Amino acid sequence: MCFISFFFLFFFMLMIFFFMIYFISNNLTMMIEWELISFNSMNIVMSILLDWMSLLFMVFVLMISSSVIYYSKSYMSSEINLMRFIILVIMFVMSMILLIISPNMISIFLGWDGLGLISYCLVIYYQNVKSYNAGMLTALMNRIGDVMILMVISWMMNYGSWNYIFYLNFMKNDFEMELISMLIILAAMTKSAQIPFSSWLPAAMAAPTPVSSLVHSSTLVTAGVYLLIRFNMLLLDMMMLKILLLLSGLTMLMAGISANYEFDLKKIIALSTLSQLGLMMSILSMGYGDLAFFHLLTHAMFKALLFMCAGVIIHMMNNNQDIRLMGGISFYIPMTSLCLNISNMALCGVPFLAGFYSKDLILEMVMMSNLNLMVFYLYYFSTGLTVLYTMRLLMYLMINDFNLLSIYNLYDEDYTMLKSMLLLLMMSLISGSMLSWLIFYNPYMIYMSLNMKMMVLYLIFLGSFMGYLLSNMNIYSVNKFLMMYSLSMFFSLMWFMPTLSVYGLNYYMLNFSKNLYKNMDLGWSEVYSGSGFINLLKNYSLVISIYQMNNLKIYLFSFILLMMLNIIFVML
Repeated sequence: MCFISFFFLFFFMLMIFFFMIYFISNNLTMMIEWELISFNSMNIVMSILLDWMSLLFMVFVLMISSSVIYYSKSYMSSEINLMRFIILVIMFVMSMILLIISPNMISIFLGWDGLGLISYCLVIYYQNVKSYNAGMLTALMNRIGDVMILMVISWMMNYGSWNYIFYLNFMKNDFEMELISMLIILAAMTKSAQIPFSSWLPAAMAAPTPVSSLVHSSTLVTAGVYLLIRFNMLLLDMMMLKILLLLSGLTMLMAGISANYEFDLKKIIALSTLSQLGLMMSILSMGYGDLAFFHLLTHAMFKALLFMCAGVIIHMMNNNQDIRLMGGISFYIPMTSLCLNISNMALCGVPFLAGFYSKDLILEMVMMSNLNLMVFYLYYFSTGLTVLYTMRLLMYLMINDFNLLSIYNLYDEDYTMLKSMLLLLMMSLISGSMLSWLIFYNPYMIYMSLNMKMMVLYLIFLGSFMGYLLSNMNIYSVNKFLMMYSLSMFFSLMWFMPTLSVYGLNYYMLNFSKNLYKNMDLGWSEVYSGSGFINLLKNYSLVISIYQMNNLKIYLFSFILLMMLNIIFVML
């Protein structure tokens, strides 16, 4: 089943790749409409938009998903329900493709909701309490975005068609379109996990590693970014976009700081994804949609590879994810370590790897733009933090001594996993330069002073040096560091966002319902209905039972009492 799925997706990818080359070279856009129902003047049409962007994104999604399915053959080999897993992954890919090629809000919603539902099924795949909690958090956060898109669909009823692609140019200053744009931005923020919806992305790491590699690095989380790239023409000059710039910048910063405090291998990579999503969203909200798309594609390659390497390492470490119990793995699994190092260097933006082309261009465009100093610092500080947590990860995994608790468990490398990783390794090396030739007709040449041009390299060196110092920090420094315990708690727990989005919403509601239950259901309503009525009857029956004891004194006393009452009544 894995092989069939792999070949199907891989050949589908190759076919679309040649289409995409043809479309780019001839500057074509194709709109295919398929009429489902035509009744009087009402047409219900299924439309498909094929242009260079949708085709290129589909190539990348299919490439990663085919590698992930081939990788799952080995990774999930002990799984009884492997068929179910593969079918879920393929359904996920189909939902993503539906979302990519849709110019229509209804079919976008079908793909969008399919992504949410199937990602829930995949997050709760290892059925335990942690997975259920993570799945519920993921599903409910994404429901907010689904509701926003439903509201967009109902607002677009006024225009007579849901094909948003028709309204991008001539509806710019319309109030309704501003409202629709605001709802679209909110929907994209939930799917791409921007503040305040960030807490679900690290929680979703409860899913199997192939799922994290496909879903939480390259497809599901980038759906929001892709939607905003499509709507970008409509969103420019909106106040909401400036708020999005601030929020996405803060997301970058928050994820970068939190990743430096995290010890779970997969969560570090998830927080790194969150940081890169913040980068994509922020450059998008500055109006550079093509740059955001460029970074989206290069990031998908090396991040999927990074997750795959993490999966191999977790397998080797007897299903342990704590980086404090790892170390020295480069001696035992050199090929995986090579892939991990290259993907990490691409993430940092080391020159001439995939991430460098998009990241360098983005940071230079930020320098060229006329935004304030705060945005500039958010970008550069977050980029430095990226290098810092990457260096920390490498120190823990590669350079430290072998550190596993009891059993020496590192065995020879798995060739099925390695083969699936080699394609992505290749793309992590060349996709940046390849895409910069494919996407941009004219090369972006940005002239700056030497120091400004070298700023990215300075940051890489500074970040790696800081990461080295932090990893080598001795016990006295750690004690001094822990004196700021409350502050480090604030940083390490993602600015308390998971706590706020779970307990912050649940605690008061559950407390209110408990008080309501105690005071109403078990309180007044009980007094005036069930148990109160029983008590009343019981007390009356006790009084009546005294009368029924056939005691002569009681009979005489009651007889005299009744006579007295009669006399008083007559006298009145």
